[in-house]
Order: sequence, then C-alpha cells, then structure tokens
Amino acid sequence: MKKRRVHIFRLLLVILVPVVFLSACGFGLYQLFKPKEEVVVEKKPVHQPTIEALLKHSLEPIGTTMYVWGGGWNKEDTAGGKETKTIGLSPKWKEFASKQDATYDYTQYEYQIHDGLDCSGYIGWVVYNTMETKNNQTNYVKESGSILKYYKQKGFGKIIPAQDIKNYKPGDLLADSEHIYMVLGQYKDGSVLLVHSSPPGVRIAGTPDQEGNLDSQAITAAKKIMEREYPAWYHKYPDCIADISSLTDYDQFRWNSKTMKDAKKIQKLDARQIVHLLYD
Repeated sequence: MKKRRVHIFRLLLVILVPVVFLSACGFGLYQLFKPKEEVVVEKKPVHQPTIEALLKHSLEPIGTTMYVWGGGWNKEDTAGGKETKTIGLSPKWKEFASKQDATYDYTQYEYQIHDGLDCSGYIGWVVYNTMETKNNQTNYVKESGSILKYYKQKGFGKIIPAQDIKNYKPGDLLADSEHIYMVLGQYKDGSVLLVHSSPPGVRIAGTPDQEGNLDSQAITAAKKIMEREYPAWYHKYPDCIADISSLTDYDQFRWNSKTMKDAKKIQKLDARQIVHLLYD
C-alpha cells in the first residue's frame, strides 16, 4: 500500500491561516476596546486681583511722576489714554520728572497728557495694572466725581457717603468732585496715610488727626517714608500733608472680596502693618 505524501505547504496553510485570522481579529478587537489615553490640557491660571497688588502698584509711580492736569486721559478727554491702559510705567513720566525742580508749576503744563498723571488718571492706572494683564483692555479712568459710582456699577464694591464713614481701610478710594486718593491705612489717632497724584506729583501723604493736629501719626509716617524711600523727590518736594477735608468731604469706596480675593485679610491691617508689608 502506497503512503500518501503530506504536502508541507498545505499543512502550513491549514495551521497558519486560522492563526493569522484570529490574530487579526484579536488586534482589531483590542484597538476597538483598548482604554483611551487621557489628553491632559493645562489650564491657564485665572488672574485674581488683590488689594495687596493694588497697594504695591500704587507705589510704582512715586518719586518719578509729576502731576499733570489731564495726564492719563485721551486727547478727547473722555476716557483713559494709552498710558493708563498699559501694563507698567510710561518712560515719559520719569523723563519729564527728571527735568523738573522745586519750582515746578503744574499750571504751565496743563494737558501735556503723556508727561504725567492727574489724580483720576493715576487711580485709573493703578486699578488697570491690578485688574488687567494685557494692554488696551478696559478703561478705568473717570472723573473723580463719578469714578466711585463707575466702579460700583462694575460690581467692584460699595460706596459709603462722607457722613457715614466710620473708618478707613487699605485700598479704600476717597473722592469728591475735584480729587481722589487711595488709603494705605489708618493710625490710632484717626489720621490716614494715603497715596495720590496731587501737585507736584505722585506721593505719599498723611492727614491731620481727627482734631486737626498736624503732628499726626500719618503725617509723621509719610515724611519718614518719603525721605527714606524717595530721597531725591523729598529733597525737592518735602510737603507730605493732605488737607483735613480729606477726612470730612469725601465719599468712600470699599472693595469687596468678590473682586479682591484678599479683601477681608488686608482690610484688617492698620497703617503700621501696611507700611511693614509694602516696604520691609
């Protein structure tokens, strides 16, 4: 009886075809049901303004920025100009200030809007640099008589009429129809340490105490700070006294914690603690 030859090729086909088929099916099923790799998307941190940042920005123009009527406004005098919608200090401010001496008379430079800041232009610049991270965004400059209402309408805080003011907290804005300033802190004698743009320029000042005395803690502190931290400016412009009307005639704006995340914390600090925070 003859033995049949077993063709190796056919045998391999019989063995390999099912194997290949099953492997392909298995790979397809794996691709279909394999766990999907998670795509990690990095979230950009959300900018959160703080009163601490507000106060620190308020110090930046001190000693290098003159008071200029209309400074910080646009040519139409309707809103903030280029400088007050820009992150950082304008080099023109320092350049202009370096050319001035103790006889500086702001009335000779009215509406040289790029050379310095007036009171509301200054506050608008400080708030812009606290709220924004890019240039040419929201306008924060308004006339001193309407700026508090403008900030309230934006949901930033509340207004306290002059006759209802009980205390002064860091970051508070005080304004009437002619001027606006920012509170750094209040001392035990009731006097207020503040920062503002008022002739001749941006500087720290102190109010008299509640009795009207000019030897108040705030005035004493303002002189020490200006002499120590900004000696060249203090040598030319040593006046650090704010009028008593700053405590009697101005409405008050106070930031809320929704806008400034550290409001409750910073607003608990007195003037001495704020000076320590800002300069130590």
